[in-house]
Amino acid sequence: MAKVELKQPVVEEISNLLKDAKSAVLVDYRGLTVEQDTALRKQLREAGVNYKVYKNTMINFAIQGTAFEPLKADLEGPTALATSATDETAPARILNEFGKKADKLQLKSGVVEGTYYDAEGIKVIATIPGREELLGKLLGSIQSPITNLARVLNQIAEAKAE
Repeated sequence: MAKVELKQPVVEEISNLLKDAKSAVLVDYRGLTVEQDTALRKQLREAGVNYKVYKNTMINFAIQGTAFEPLKADLEGPTALATSATDETAPARILNEFGKKADKLQLKSGVVEGTYYDAEGIKVIATIPGREELLGKLLGSIQSPITNLARVLNQIAEAKAE
């Protein structure tokens, strides 16, 4: 069997991941212990993030002609790819937070919603809360004035009743 036939399924796997992905982040995982890697994978899996180590050449073939092509510049050394089809900031947020505990984990770069970010840019993206948290804050800010109005009306009604 030719080498191309062995590599083609891997390239297709990466292409399928990226086709549905809203974001992708490249990390250098060198120096992580098995326990750290297992904990990281568990956190990412619980958040719905796909995380896998691929050969740089396979990633390179898969990203050609896509919005993720700018990642090509950072495909050096050991590389893991984290993608998410549901939450744009989840891969960056989880990897950045984990990188604070495990300093060996290094963010390389990423693409979020079609925009390329270097390592520093991905760290900024990581500070953006997730969709659910943002929706919760929005609902809280909408609900607050209504609750205050209800309190004032209730106090007026009580004052007139006395």
